Order: sequence, then structure tokens, then C-alpha cells
Amino acid sequence: MINQINERLKVLISKCKEPLLKEVMLYTALGEGKRLRPQLLLASCEAVLGGYNDIALDFACAIEMIHAYSLAHDDLPAMDNDDYRRGRPTTHKTYDEAMAILAGDGLLSLAVEVMANRIDARPDGLRAALALNHIIKGAGVNGMVGGQVSDILNEGKPIDAETLDAIYIRKTGGLIIASLEAGAILGGGCKDLVTAMAKLGQAIGIAFQIRDDILDVTSTADTLGKPIGSDVKNQKSTYVSIHGLAASETEYARLNSEAIAILDTLSCKTNTLGTLISQTIARTK
Repeated sequence: MINQINERLKVLISKCKEPLLKEVMLYTALGEGKRLRPQLLLASCEAVLGGYNDIALDFACAIEMIHAYSLAHDDLPAMDNDDYRRGRPTTHKTYDEAMAILAGDGLLSLAVEVMANRIDARPDGLRAALALNHIIKGAGVNGMVGGQVSDILNEGKPIDAETLDAIYIRKTGGLIIASLEAGAILGGGCKDLVTAMAKLGQAIGIAFQIRDDILDVTSTADTLGKPIGSDVKNQKSTYVSIHGLAASETEYARLNSEAIAILDTLSCKTNTLGTLISQTIARTK
């Protein structure tokens, strides 16, 4: 699945006619990574449809482009100011800040173009339109971008657990929820199934961010492929700083149990999705 995603990403990004922009976009999108969001989209589609088609693959690549653009922008000096991502220098360190911004802009606009190209009057095309809507909402002002803004505005400030959960649901959960929703839609799933996938995505999204918080204080830069302690450096409240390490690990386990319980209620073929969630639960980076 990951190899398919990577190869299709290369094809889609290589359509860019500006050589340097194409090079930076490829660098940004194809760094070593988990490809969690595109895999969740394909696994959700497979659960409903029994497999996934080329439309779902393009949507999976689009959501990875959106995720990659967000990382390139997050790493900039104006935001998290990180020098390493996925075990190598960040985009702005390899090139420069201007190209990192433009490559992010290019990936976002190309992602929308790729998804929009799949919209037509056929049932698959109409589902593509709805899936695009869910993804853009998950990525946008009330999703990932809005969560990132709230995160920045609260740097250096004491915040309560409810505010932090709201940030996590949008900042990290936004694209994870949208991945599962879009996959179910593209597979032809009903409204109730899409809603269940959204609940599953919320549990996974919050758990994923809590795990990041835990690893930021317990892991090493070599293991993570990026600096540790960046949350403390940027004076960010995290699940660990608010609740403590032990309580964070307990909540992480609870959310993963909740995700598995939701998965068990779904009346579709969830073997691939279940395996992917199990791998995510066990991750060390």
C-alpha cells in the first residue's frame, strides 16, 4: 500500500512544470514517513468496497500532500522552527524558507486539483465531490489550520484539558477523521458508517497526538527522526505537561481501546483497518 502511494505521488507531483518547485515538492512529500492518513483512507474504502480503486488512490495521495504541506509550514522559523523532520533536514533547511512556503502552497493546490479532477456526473464522481468536501473541511479553518492557530495563540499560556482536547481534535484529528470519512464515502458507505468512521478518527487522532507528547519526553531524536523537547522549547501545553506521564499513558491506552471497540461495531470488512490501527498503537516514532 505504501509503495503504491509513493509511486503515485511521484507521478502526480512530476506534472509540475517548474523544475525547482517540483524538486522541492517531491522532497517535502516523499520523505520517510508513516503515510498513516492515506493508508487510513484506503483501508476505510476497502472496508466498504472490498478493495480500493484509482480514485481512492488519488484521494489518498491528495491527503498526504496536504499533510506534507502542513509539516513543511509547521517546521518554519515563524512556527515550530525545527531543523529535522523524518530523519533528515526540513524543507526550509535543505532549500530555503521561500521555497518551503511555495512547495507547501504547491502541494495544497495540487491536492485540490487532483481531487477535483475526479468529480463528474457518475456515482463515483459525485462521491468524489462529497469526499473532497470532507477533506477540505478537515484541513481547513475549522480543522487542521484552525487547530494550529489555536495552538500558536496558546503558546506560553496555561490552558485547561478541555481546550487542549479541542486543539488536538482539530490540529491532528482533522485530517485523520477526514481520511476515514472520505474512504468510506468513496467506497459507497452509508451516512451512518461515515459517522462511525468519524468517531473512530477522533479517537485515533487524539491518541496519536498524546503519543507524540509522550514520545517527545521519553524517546530520542535518533528514534523519532526529529528533535525531542520541542514542546518545552516552544512553551506549549501538552497532555503530559497537564496530566503527567502516567495519566497520559493511561488515556492513550483508553482511547486505543475505544477505537478498537468502535471498529468492532462496524458491519464491514475491517481487517486491513484493524491491522493499521494496531500498528499505530504500537508505534515508537
